[in-house]
Amino acid sequence: MKKQLIVVAIAFVAVAGTRVVAQTQSAALPTVDQVIEKWVAALGGRAAMEKHTSRVAKGAIEIPGAPITGTLEVSEKAPNKALSVFDIQNMGLVREGFDGTVGWDDDPTTGLKEKTGAALADTRRDAVFNSELKLKELYKTIAVTSQETVGGRPAILLVATPAEGTPTRYWLAVDTGLPIRTRVTRDSPQGPVDIDVFFDDYRDVDGVKMPFTIRQVTPAFTLIFKVSEVKFNVALDDAIFKKPGGQ
Repeated sequence: MKKQLIVVAIAFVAVAGTRVVAQTQSAALPTVDQVIEKWVAALGGRAAMEKHTSRVAKGAIEIPGAPITGTLEVSEKAPNKALSVFDIQNMGLVREGFDGTVGWDDDPTTGLKEKTGAALADTRRDAVFNSELKLKELYKTIAVTSQETVGGRPAILLVATPAEGTPTRYWLAVDTGLPIRTRVTRDSPQGPVDIDVFFDDYRDVDGVKMPFTIRQVTPAFTLIFKVSEVKFNVALDDAIFKKPGGQ
């Protein structure tokens, strides 16, 4: 769910080989495996996560200091299908989808577009369901690089670099093991844009921890997503993920 929020940032700014895991040599830092294992356990554990094969999250979005509000619904289905639908005041519907092969987005400013190259690679990776269980498959290298402070909390920085597309940086709280911040870089008509996403208010939903407050920060604006509902194992028709007008 948190990954699908990235598409709205772009909308607003505009209006496979051997896997190698690189680990730090510093004794003061945990290994990559230790960080990932703690992360998965904090979310609820592999068994609890693998019980779920789909997820639908709904909520409200707002931009502090701007008269813009809206709603967001994110639908995800294993193994790698996703659809995000933003209904934004004074802007209209912004949608992004991936059907397992084709990635696309559609907004009132630029219209319907099919993704290619690095943008498609990023979307394909973002759509993987329970991606936390498959990090070593999704990224060419993963490294624990440092311990930093995020919002007053000590956090381990994990840098994951794919074979194609842009790296993802994960800050995971030392005390809980849960992600409290991520950073990705995405292309926009104005050039590359760094997108920081902060996660808070984790709650248990059917045995899995989910963030109910997500704050997205770009150079142009801050967006806050307040989740109102998360449901797992919802029956989702594959057709909803397909590019409009496609077969």
